[in-house]
Amino acid sequence: MITYKLLQALTRVFDWLQSWWERSSTQRSVALCILWVYLAALLMVEMKRMGFLPPWLDAITPKNYFYAIHLAFTLILGLEVISLIMVIPNSLLEAMGNQFQILTLILLRNAFEELSILPEPVSVAEDMWPALIIGVSGAGAFCVFLCLGLYKRIARLQNFISSPELRMHYVMSKKILALTLFIICLGIAVRDCVTFIRSGENSNFFETVYTVLIFADITMVLIAQRYMPAFYAVFRNSGFVVGTLLMRLALSATPLWAPVIAISAALFVLAVTWGTNRFAHGQIEEESKSG
Repeated sequence: MITYKLLQALTRVFDWLQSWWERSSTQRSVALCILWVYLAALLMVEMKRMGFLPPWLDAITPKNYFYAIHLAFTLILGLEVISLIMVIPNSLLEAMGNQFQILTLILLRNAFEELSILPEPVSVAEDMWPALIIGVSGAGAFCVFLCLGLYKRIARLQNFISSPELRMHYVMSKKILALTLFIICLGIAVRDCVTFIRSGENSNFFETVYTVLIFADITMVLIAQRYMPAFYAVFRNSGFVVGTLLMRLALSATPLWAPVIAISAALFVLAVTWGTNRFAHGQIEEESKSG
């Protein structure tokens, strides 16, 4: 009884956190903060060039103005990761859609990351490699964006859990998992910020977070199998995890291979979605009639 009350309390904490995050006022405030961070980064680069920054701040501030763009898109990507965690309890289909969105932002972030190494004024006369990476990353992001549109058209909710009580317990389990992920990601962010302020060293925040999310994906499959043991449900959930694993691997790939892996992951998820829609829907109806 005490354990169940504790789980209910944790789910209420997540419900409040999710409600606060999804408010339009919260989203506007966060967007305004990103704008101010972007402008502040431009100002700090200028102050560094003029020699007005204190030594500790000068050591961690880059000289390239394009770094401000990279920082802004990194923050936007961080917001998408939070949104990904917040939609975990909603449905696996919605969470998968958010994976597509994050993947497009990752590829765009790779493009803007190349901007941070371009000279000022901008010139690619001596080295076309950054322009190639920007073009490939942008094209890959657009292809994944198109896959997202197709996914939203064909994705269809399937009632693999017929019992309201089991559905409630399933959602409660996902909320506790999402709350745990949020706390872990917040801890990683604080640790990396402290490390950056002290040494100016980047700690690969997103690579660490996505490694954590891989274990969370496996946990989701195991949780889902408890409440949805049917073959088609297990196949769909496991197939989605394979797709997300490919998306994670795109992070560690070279700039030219990352879009290829990302597009392959998106196409694989589309295929799994189409296949389960086509073949599992009739099976679910037959099982419900026979039951």
